[in-house]
Amino acid sequence: MAEFIFWLCLLLPAYAYLGYPLLLSLLAPLFPAWRHTPAPPLNISIVIAAHNEARHIEHKLRTLLAQDYQPATLQIILASDGSTDDTVACARKIVDPRITVLDLPRQGKAATLNAGVALTRGDILVFTDADNQWSRETLGYLLAPLNDPTVGACAGHMVIPVTGGGLSIGDSLYRHYEGWLRRVENRTGCMVSADGALLALRRELFQNVPAEVNDDFFLSTCAPVAFKRIVYVPEAQVIDHGVDEADKQFRRRQRVTVGGLQSLAQRSELLNPLKHGLYSLALISHKLIRRLAPILLLPLLLSSFWLWDDHGFYRLALIAQLFGYTMAIAGLLDSQHRLPKPFRLAAFLLVTLAGMSIGLWQFLRGHRYAQWNPEQNR
Repeated sequence: MAEFIFWLCLLLPAYAYLGYPLLLSLLAPLFPAWRHTPAPPLNISIVIAAHNEARHIEHKLRTLLAQDYQPATLQIILASDGSTDDTVACARKIVDPRITVLDLPRQGKAATLNAGVALTRGDILVFTDADNQWSRETLGYLLAPLNDPTVGACAGHMVIPVTGGGLSIGDSLYRHYEGWLRRVENRTGCMVSADGALLALRRELFQNVPAEVNDDFFLSTCAPVAFKRIVYVPEAQVIDHGVDEADKQFRRRQRVTVGGLQSLAQRSELLNPLKHGLYSLALISHKLIRRLAPILLLPLLLSSFWLWDDHGFYRLALIAQLFGYTMAIAGLLDSQHRLPKPFRLAAFLLVTLAGMSIGLWQFLRGHRYAQWNPEQNR
């Protein structure tokens, strides 16, 4: 029994984080390469939900107005979710008929996005955050795949180019890993979801975002629900920042896990392979098994102790686990960042996996996160 527990708890996380993308990499040559031509002028509505983004919003709006891509019509809606700083005043400094500023009461990100979309006129909705940075080419790259009528949504790529002295090194490496995974998902036609930092969606596919879900996952899955593809566009980059502090990383991973599982519950129809084929298998691997995998690490450790005398492999596995946890704890205690980067990466992994485990427990107990605060992620 101990051996069964050991191998189950080892192989499921290994599959979720490494085996699944390697499997898709092997399958990728069997699928045709997708080629996308530049998008013609489209009617675009850009929606930004913001809460206390006074220091970012003016620059963001000017960047959106200065894109090289020239749409047929452009509409930008800045929806402030009960901001208590000068977000609304700063946005209104830019006098442009293409910009609409909504000063809404505090109601949560989902309701704020829904209110913003209700005023849109464009055929294509683009969702982005107030604090990430675009290049002048970002919008044009993002929209190019929409020439293909089988494409329902497009996902950009988040870059964290300069890490701080703490756990943000893990954020940066995680983005590289996600980029690799999304490339192989994209090649096999089963791109699972988009990052909320940059997402385009056909207006006719939009569904109101329920409270307490991860809005980026829910919005991007409006496409596969309608049997349309999500396309990953790595050239459409946005620059963001990582989170150095362990407590912020932990709380963010809790919130993302709870919201992600709530999102899967809302989109349970997509988990049926008989209906959605390879996409369902990708969704189960990428989003479901990965979120369940962290809770297997404790029984993996305990079963390794139990099997110490059975075989040298189990002794080696236990030593490797204890060494990894020791590195992670040392990285967390290294407030001056004197230890090499692998210690901070180990600390990032430990905090992330612990936050996911607690998030799963919160979800099962019925806990939900109704409000959002972007400062919690900085």
